[in-house]
Amino acid sequence: MPDYRLSDFVARFGGELLGGDLAVRQVATLETAKPDEIAFLANPKYAKQLGSTAAGAIVLGEKARGLTDKPRIVATDPYLYFARISTLLNPPKRPVPGVHPSAVLAADVMVNPSAYIGPFVSVEEGSRVGADCILEAGSRVGRNVTLGAGTWLHANVVVADDSQLGERVIVHPNAVIGSDGFGNAWTGDGWFKIPQIGRVLIGNDVEIGAATSIDRGALGDTVLEDGVRLDNQIQIAHNVHIGKHTAMAGCVGVAGSTRIGAYCTFGGSAMILGHLEIVDKVNVMAGTLVGKSILKAGTYVGQYPVQSHEDWLANASHLRRLDAMAGRLKEIERRVGRGDADQGE
Repeated sequence: MPDYRLSDFVARFGGELLGGDLAVRQVATLETAKPDEIAFLANPKYAKQLGSTAAGAIVLGEKARGLTDKPRIVATDPYLYFARISTLLNPPKRPVPGVHPSAVLAADVMVNPSAYIGPFVSVEEGSRVGADCILEAGSRVGRNVTLGAGTWLHANVVVADDSQLGERVIVHPNAVIGSDGFGNAWTGDGWFKIPQIGRVLIGNDVEIGAATSIDRGALGDTVLEDGVRLDNQIQIAHNVHIGKHTAMAGCVGVAGSTRIGAYCTFGGSAMILGHLEIVDKVNVMAGTLVGKSILKAGTYVGQYPVQSHEDWLANASHLRRLDAMAGRLKEIERRVGRGDADQGE
């Protein structure tokens, strides 16, 4: 990996260079950085670490430019700037194009010569693997699947029949795309399985975390628009539609036929019930249960702050009596109101 100087970063990404130009080998945190590494300061609460860090250089914002004499780059968004430097210094290790001898490809599968098909991969009839795609060991691609240019399936990913993935999609290990949705009709004494005949359609520049499941549509399609980011162990049910650049942290669950807008964020373990609408630019905080549609942009939260078990028990005992207390309050208000009326007030 070639060394880069601070001036190389400024030439590529902009910003203002102060305090000298030096070569940088790697990125690191303020706490762990070495003299040949670059760190960043985005959160002011870590500013005190500037005095003790061994980092050779720092990326920081305009308000922090005078907090250190070290070589530094002043950037509008230090965190984003740092991310771009890290991407430049740590390019992914791409395998040499080709098809491993143990891979099994149907006769009519179309594979671009620049793609890599790893050990024990299977690709079924009618599927297309685009330019610069990578299919790591054990991945399975079903029938009539399209993988756009630059898409990367990590080990043991399953992409079921008729799914369509756009360009530069990253799918992490053991994720499943296009599995049957949870569709069942009650017969009176048991469940009758409903065929899931829709597809999964995924746009460009989408990233899907490890062990995440995205179900195919029951009738229509499950859709993830461009730039969506899904963390690990997320469940997206059938016929869900997620707008562009929406991001979800680990263990979020979205029930069927919910439509989520663009530029939304969901904290870890948020749960969204089915057949709801969530508009653009909604932020749902971690652990929140969304039980009704959200039709106005903003931040929504539905959990109590952490507390001791003793405090929780005390508060829970009050909650159990809340309805009775409300009834008593109404009766007191009624009596007070009648008393005021008797006195001519």
